[in-house]
Amino acid sequence: MNANFFLLSVILFCAVPIACGNENKSEIVSKTENTTANTNKTIVVAETTQTNESELTDAANDSEDEYADIRDKLQTCAACHGEKGVSVIPANPILAGQEFYYMYVQLKDIKSGLRESAIMAPLVADLEKEEMKKIAEYFSKQVWPETTFKTEQADIIAGKKVVTAGQCVACHLGSFKGNSRIPRMAGQHVEYLTKTMLDFKNKVRKNSAAKGSLMTSFSDADIHAVAKYLAGYTGQ
Repeated sequence: MNANFFLLSVILFCAVPIACGNENKSEIVSKTENTTANTNKTIVVAETTQTNESELTDAANDSEDEYADIRDKLQTCAACHGEKGVSVIPANPILAGQEFYYMYVQLKDIKSGLRESAIMAPLVADLEKEEMKKIAEYFSKQVWPETTFKTEQADIIAGKKVVTAGQCVACHLGSFKGNSRIPRMAGQHVEYLTKTMLDFKNKVRKNSAAKGSLMTSFSDADIHAVAKYLAGYTGQ
C-alpha cells in the first residue's frame, strides 16, 4: 500500500462519522421542529376549546337570564336606585319589592307626560310597553331591604293622626306594604316620602287627582310627621 492510498483511506474513514453525525443532527433538529409544531397545534386547539367553552357558557347564561334583553336598562336604573333597586340615596325611592303594577303605571305615566320628571322622562322615552312591564316585574321580584330609620314617639303620634284622618289603610292596607296599583310606603326613604306628598299637595305631581286633593287637607308639618311615621313603620 503506497502512502497516497493510505492517506486517502484515513481521510475517508474519518469523514464518515462526521457525515453521519451531521445526518443525526439533522434528524434531531427535524424531530424537534415537528415536536414544536405539534405542541403549538395542541396549544391552539386548547385555546380554541377554551374559547368555545366560554362562548357556550355565556350563551347558556343568557338563555337562563330572563331579563337579558333589558339588562342594560336595569344597569341604568341601578345608577340612581341602587343594585337590584336597593336605593341608598334618600331622595330616590327603593324599588326592590315594590308593587309591580304601581311601578309599571309610573313608568307609563312618566313616558306619557302625565307624571313630570326631568330625570326620568328621557330615560323612559324610548321604552316599549313590554320593556316597562319587564322592568317593573324585575324590581317587584326583588326583596325589600331592611331599613334602619327610627321614628320619634312624637312623630308616631302625629303620623297616626294623619293616617286615621286620611283613611290611608283603605288603600295602602294596615301594613302599608301596598297592593297592586297602590305602592308600599312602609320602610321607604323619609326624604322621598316627604317630597312625594308635598309634590301632590302643591300640584307638582298630577298623576293622582285623589291623592292631590287629600294632601291639601294636611299641613306641611303633618306631611313631615307622617313621612317619618311610615319610613320607620314596624307595625306600631
